[in-house]
Amino acid sequence: VHRLITYIFIYEDLISLACGAVIIWYFAGSFEKNVGTVKHCILTATFSVLSALLYLLLEPLVSRLLEVADAKGFMPVAFATLGVSTTRSRMKSTLLFGFRVPVVLVPWLGLCIAWFVPHSSLLGNLCGLLVGEAYGLGYCFCLDFPESVGSKLDRVFPFTLLKRIPGLKYIPGSLAERRASENSTIIPVPGTYPTQSYHCPSPLALPAHPSAQSQGF
Repeated sequence: VHRLITYIFIYEDLISLACGAVIIWYFAGSFEKNVGTVKHCILTATFSVLSALLYLLLEPLVSRLLEVADAKGFMPVAFATLGVSTTRSRMKSTLLFGFRVPVVLVPWLGLCIAWFVPHSSLLGNLCGLLVGEAYGLGYCFCLDFPESVGSKLDRVFPFTLLKRIPGLKYIPGSLAERRASENSTIIPVPGTYPTQSYHCPSPLALPAHPSAQSQGF
């Protein structure tokens, strides 16, 4: 049963590990900024288990027609988070490789690109994408929890320990706290603005004699 989660940490070689690190940094990082660290951790485990269960359900059927690779690495969970983001996005289209495409088609185009990643499972990525889109469309509403629960979990172990790890950016579960933290990083403290010193030359000394003054003017 533990393999329903641990498979996301298994990589065959350094190339697949590097690809997995980039995927985790890009997709999981942006998803964590939108939902918070607590919800991100819980949904990562949930998407991992649901994707694995769907993979085990479809693998006997698909293996009769095609050769199915084992689901390994973080990519199925990354496609799940991408499916959630695209289904809940208010954008209609986006730029992809210089072309404007509908947002709904982005994860499916990414699924075709991921086919060329070494040791990636097309069926596993497809299962992750289906789970993410089902969650994004509201079919898995029982897995969602309000922000008040996330705020309470922020003060519970092990999330309190994550806040103390140096170099780790913890995202709070409340939307108001996330916006406050973003504003605190964007708006500088008064008095810290860069200033530029201007040189104002001293006025020329006017001559004391009236005639000389008129000639000077």
